[in-house]
Amino acid sequence: MDFGSFLSALTPLNLLFALFGVAAGTIIGSIPGLTATMAVAVLVPITFSMQPASALILLGAIYTGAIYGGAYAAILLNTPGTPSAIATTFDGYPMAKRGDGDLAVALACFASVFGGLVGAFALLFLAPPLSKVALAFGPVEYFWLSIFGLSLIASLSNGNLAKGLAGGAFGLILSTVGVAEVSADIRLTFGSQTMIGGFGVVGALIGLYCIPVLIDLVAVPDRHLKVEQGVQSVKIKPAFLIALNSKFNLLRSSVIGTLVGILPGAGGSVAGLVAYSEAKRTAKPHQKFGEGEPDGLIATESANNATVGGGFIPTLVLGIPGTPPDAVILGALLVQGVRTGPALFQSGGGSIAYTFIYGLIIATVLMLPVGLIIGRYAYKSIVSIPKAVLVPTVAFMTIIGTFAIRNSVSDVVIMILLGVFGWVVGRFGFAASPIVLGLILGPIAEQGFVQTWIIGSAIGDLPGMFFGRPISQAIVAFTVLSILYPIFAARKHKRAESNSEQVS
Repeated sequence: MDFGSFLSALTPLNLLFALFGVAAGTIIGSIPGLTATMAVAVLVPITFSMQPASALILLGAIYTGAIYGGAYAAILLNTPGTPSAIATTFDGYPMAKRGDGDLAVALACFASVFGGLVGAFALLFLAPPLSKVALAFGPVEYFWLSIFGLSLIASLSNGNLAKGLAGGAFGLILSTVGVAEVSADIRLTFGSQTMIGGFGVVGALIGLYCIPVLIDLVAVPDRHLKVEQGVQSVKIKPAFLIALNSKFNLLRSSVIGTLVGILPGAGGSVAGLVAYSEAKRTAKPHQKFGEGEPDGLIATESANNATVGGGFIPTLVLGIPGTPPDAVILGALLVQGVRTGPALFQSGGGSIAYTFIYGLIIATVLMLPVGLIIGRYAYKSIVSIPKAVLVPTVAFMTIIGTFAIRNSVSDVVIMILLGVFGWVVGRFGFAASPIVLGLILGPIAEQGFVQTWIIGSAIGDLPGMFFGRPISQAIVAFTVLSILYPIFAARKHKRAESNSEQVS
């Protein structure tokens, strides 16, 4: 640690970059389709003429702001602004539907800031030792980790395990369309040139989450969200007290997000899901997750923002990007002449790296006032805009956001078709989240499985490759537990109800 780097991060120019980056990232992240990766990538060329530390502070601030900004659309529109906010819809939107949208926005801000600070301080103090965790993960660990993620989202699918598993399986099938991850074979395109590129994750996310909401907005004459008269701002004090009372959940979820962020490719969506599942597993009897439980929102938002700092640990220490935005920022580091690796903090790049880390911490702190201010106006705008204006505006943003990813009209058509499909199956109790997570985790599972199979076949020990490594065994155990726990919990609940009826 370098005190001079801390003072360098506090210069007026760097503070201005951090403030601008957080505000811009928050706004961009709140728009469905405009992801954190896109926000960082678009602004990278601007940073080439800047000082290395200032450039990295700007990019890091945009990144952390965009991850938080995704909560706005997740809470107020039931549409994750970024993939990391998928689990935020589970309780955030129900809170908004019952009239607590202002509380949910403030609560998401407090949780995001706390999680972001835990991840950033882990990056500052624990980067070298924690980076060894990423090195311990091979193809088989990533395969089982993706299966673990799928089992979690299935078990959290509206209490219906069978439908959750079916949705996850369908998402896995969608992920196999197009070019294979390892062999580069063309699959399930049925002769269509359009399908060679497969189903884009962001386009599918927008379609499956946003289009059903738009259809319901048009079909239902009532207001989009319940709102009390005279509400002028977000509920800062009540949100702070709730977060304070849930300090253990807040800390645990932030640690989970940091550890998941260290694993390259896992990302905030997996972190939020694991944290949400753990919060639900340890919930008190009166807590109803999925129906507007504040602890669910706290778990997901603190975890996905903690992945920002956690993802930078392998990026800076090993040169292995933890998330897609980290890969873009790693490229900016290389352009600036900073070489990542184990010797980074001992070489000349150490000063730049520490200035960047301190800048990331400052940007996370600035996210509190910026997030509350923007959240106030976002909430008031969403609840007060008439449906005749809201629906076309959101529809336009979804189309532009989907088209901007690959500049493809076909992606827009696929997004709309998936959205209509999601609305139809939603009438039968199938949630969108398992499908989207299957699509996200499918490529990770496929690549890990194929590589493990090839290695196991080469050494003549397939069972040993899949089940012989300690980390794999632990992940398999957690996967089995996550699948069986809802079944045992449901049986225990039924027994308790039957006993109470007999007593009465």
